[in-house]
Amino acid sequence: MEYTCKDFKVGKCEGEKLVHGETMPLVLQPLVQGKNDLESLIEGLKKNEKWFEEMIIKNSAVLLRGFDVKSAEDFNEIIETFGWEDMRYVGPAPRTHIYKRIWTANEGPLTQFIYYHHEMVLIKESPGKVILFCETPPPEGGETPFVPSFRVTERMMEEFPEWVEELEKKGLRYTFIALSKNDTSSMRGRGWEDTFGTSDPQEAERRANGLGMELEWLPNGGVKAILGPRPLTRVFEGRKGRRMWFNTMVGMYGKEHSSATFADGTQIPKYVVKRCEEIIEEESIQFKWEKGDLLFLDNMALLHGRRPSLPPRRVLVTVTK
Repeated sequence: MEYTCKDFKVGKCEGEKLVHGETMPLVLQPLVQGKNDLESLIEGLKKNEKWFEEMIIKNSAVLLRGFDVKSAEDFNEIIETFGWEDMRYVGPAPRTHIYKRIWTANEGPLTQFIYYHHEMVLIKESPGKVILFCETPPPEGGETPFVPSFRVTERMMEEFPEWVEELEKKGLRYTFIALSKNDTSSMRGRGWEDTFGTSDPQEAERRANGLGMELEWLPNGGVKAILGPRPLTRVFEGRKGRRMWFNTMVGMYGKEHSSATFADGTQIPKYVVKRCEEIIEEESIQFKWEKGDLLFLDNMALLHGRRPSLPPRRVLVTVTK
């Protein structure tokens, strides 16, 4: 499959990696210098829609750089160029709706590292794509690192084949707490009303059940969500049969507001989780955000996170099927 088409040229960014012959992220820039306006970009994407989506699947991450994209409205117009179905975010991260399909990314404190995850991995239907737009790049830090998920499975199989197979066989059980109200001082500070999109506890339970969760109401007005069993890895169509590390074991293990165990409730050995955390970091890829960058991530193939950052930093997001 060719990287190039007549409307984009392939560029480079600091931090890109070659993973099993695939450049991550694939950087696409204006073909003609100076012809970087929004109209030209949208026209190019419309003409090459199928090719562009193939590049997202092939390379797992595509970075559009050097185009004159300025606002949430511009970002939304670009996303609506494609026929991708919109999805509502469900999860603990505090977010604000900005415009039509566009939201802020996690508004938790910039001093905190948001751990690697597949977006909405806990629910029955996860998004196919996570798309990010850099409106204000941070002066320092604030990268959005991502990790080829299949590489984590490969390396965990090399080091812990028996534990991996036992986890695969039994499945995982997760819990997380949604607070009684939003708390933006925490990267997991979303209240249950925002999490489930309702202020009615019975409706929240109905929606949670539909997403594959059981709810347990807490004396402080918050709610504990219980999920499981959930798979350790998954194989998705069109991705070379790769076994993706499609879980959030490390991110939720032994935390204040969350847990990850075997589905039968027994504990996962701490040394296995610790080594997995090291492997994920070793496999990570990152670049420095530039103003106007658009990053398209294949959520079936990549874990992603957020490095701590100096302010200001403003990255907007949308998720699609």
